[in-house]
Amino acid sequence: MTYILAIDQGTTSSRAILFDKDMRVKATAQEEFPQHFPQSGWVEHDPADIWNSVVATCKAVLDKAELSAADVVAIGITNQRETTVVWDKTTGKPVHNAIVWQDRRTSGFCQELRKEGFEATITHKTGLLADPYFSGTKLRHILQTVDGARERAEAGELLFGTVDSYLIWKLTGGANHVTDATNAARTMLYDIRKGQWSSTICARFGIPMAMLPKVKDCAADFGMTAPELFGKALPILGVAGDQQAATLGQACFRPGMLKSTYGTGCFALLNTGETLVESKNRLLGTIAYQFDGKPTYALEGSIFIAGAVVQWLRDGLHLIRDAAETQTLAESADFGHELYLVPAFTGLGAPYWDAEARGAIYGLTRNSGPAEFARAALESVGFQTRDLLEAMKSDWQSSGKDGVLRVDGGMSASDWTMQFLSDIIGAPVDRPKVLETTAMGVAWLAGMRAGVYPDQKGFAAEWALDRRFKPQMDEVTRERRYEGWQDAVARTLSKPDV
Repeated sequence: MTYILAIDQGTTSSRAILFDKDMRVKATAQEEFPQHFPQSGWVEHDPADIWNSVVATCKAVLDKAELSAADVVAIGITNQRETTVVWDKTTGKPVHNAIVWQDRRTSGFCQELRKEGFEATITHKTGLLADPYFSGTKLRHILQTVDGARERAEAGELLFGTVDSYLIWKLTGGANHVTDATNAARTMLYDIRKGQWSSTICARFGIPMAMLPKVKDCAADFGMTAPELFGKALPILGVAGDQQAATLGQACFRPGMLKSTYGTGCFALLNTGETLVESKNRLLGTIAYQFDGKPTYALEGSIFIAGAVVQWLRDGLHLIRDAAETQTLAESADFGHELYLVPAFTGLGAPYWDAEARGAIYGLTRNSGPAEFARAALESVGFQTRDLLEAMKSDWQSSGKDGVLRVDGGMSASDWTMQFLSDIIGAPVDRPKVLETTAMGVAWLAGMRAGVYPDQKGFAAEWALDRRFKPQMDEVTRERRYEGWQDAVARTLSKPDV
């Protein structure tokens, strides 16, 4: 039997998915873990929770499928990006909780970088902006605030990694301190033009470069798991950050192809091929994937809150007990009642990049109720996606040249949400038969490397459509609703000049 084990380590849960030789899902195991919010705008994870949930789900998925490690050919890893872990090189013990990508505590330092004009250097080298979202300022914060951390890092005693790097180090029993190009590209420390860590940026941040992992292609030999973990040593052959993995899973291999993933946040990636586009609309230049040392670039727009707004309805407001209830509520909402929810719970991402903005609701009346809140929450995802697509069209004329947006992630299962998305962007939205595109992406990387799965062309030929959503909203209504959204965002921004 031939199976690929995909580890999908996300922001709120860890999952393990087994794919068979035909790239079909055999079994899935999932485990949520706690979120920690020490202060407003701060988000942390206990690295032990991440590690334990990954090991537990890997073992659980094998048990569920009634298989053993002997049936697994290779492992692929995809992960929440930018989340920052620093650990002891000898003991493996983290010196601080992982600081999550959503965390905004370093906004003051980012402001300092912008004022001194250093953001231009960051953007040219990394494609990114001086924003708390990325790993570099989080790593600097840990070195500055944890007693003795900087001295220990300079002495070569501490290692830094994004979640993929931390997991590989743990899985290989400390033998391999590595990452892939897509994760490195999200740290704000990696020069994506030269394909190396930037000594200029590391020097400005005060980060000893010995802490940084070795960067590899997405399909590469990342090491062997310690045999005692699963009963047999298994090769790790594929790694990609979650959004890049979804881009691969959606087979967006041609320049101009566009996908959007709806998980905790929402992330749209546009394949720009060999061209690294310098955005004029505060989008990000990044690496979509890298094979044989050659990067393929992408334009990315990042929305911090997508599926998390539904979690807020459930856990914060207690308006629903299950995410699926939002669709039923939205369908029952008064459509003459136009409520706008701007979910800036941890600031606003692209194209605004306002770390200080906070969530707001506009258009409340005495009749506003759970149904209208649910509808506004789901619509906020469509509105934010249009913000990204408008910016992409402005930056790159070939943007979405086939006029289709491929979607995936948990929220893409909602027909109501995907129909509104198609309506508000005025373009077809394609949902694939396999929604596990993030896990599929790294399973394909590992399986291709192992010689089990086809090459890019063969993989792209197997992409299958589940449903195409076509715009049903008239142009006048579409533009009026979008203008209402833009007005709501303008009122929410902490920087009126943006």
